[in-house]
Amino acid sequence: MPASGDARLVLALGNPGDRYRDTRHNVGWWLADRLAVTWGLDPFEPSGPTSWTAGRTHGRSVEIHKPLTYMNRSGRALAALLERRTLDPATDLLVLVDDVSLPPGRIRVRAKGSAGGHNGLESVAESLESDVYARLRIGVGRPEDERIALVDWVLARMPRNEEEMTLAAFPRAVEAVEHWLEHGVEAAMNRFNSN
Repeated sequence: MPASGDARLVLALGNPGDRYRDTRHNVGWWLADRLAVTWGLDPFEPSGPTSWTAGRTHGRSVEIHKPLTYMNRSGRALAALLERRTLDPATDLLVLVDDVSLPPGRIRVRAKGSAGGHNGLESVAESLESDVYARLRIGVGRPEDERIALVDWVLARMPRNEEEMTLAAFPRAVEAVEHWLEHGVEAAMNRFNSN
């Protein structure tokens, strides 16, 4: 795997395997796929701890990685990637992640913050020894029935209407990632968190 010194790194959190492909927890992977198609990148190929693709878009070299370590070990995959490159997580890393605190169809860009109980983000923060890294949060909503455990919720498929709302937000999400590439996380927050 090449290590581009100036490459921005997009890390899409999710779980490998057909069992998890269409679940709420994998919406980060869905967006990664959309980015690769939009930017005309090669298909994702497994290599080491991730499946990845790379190219150049919006004046930047960019790599998109999907950890193959399962969600709660995402940081291990990131650590392996960082062994081969010099990267400032505060400016050069963007994590794509599902968020139960946002309804389907909503996105939010954050520059830092706690994991909020998300195992994937906790693993990333452990690996970096910091919570200062950009993340694009993709809403998947939370169950109205409090008897439904969150783990069961995020590992289940969305109803068709919620999936359609999520996919309808992807053009805006792609724009947010592109704005991050060109202008940084603060500018992306100011532009895409307004509504």
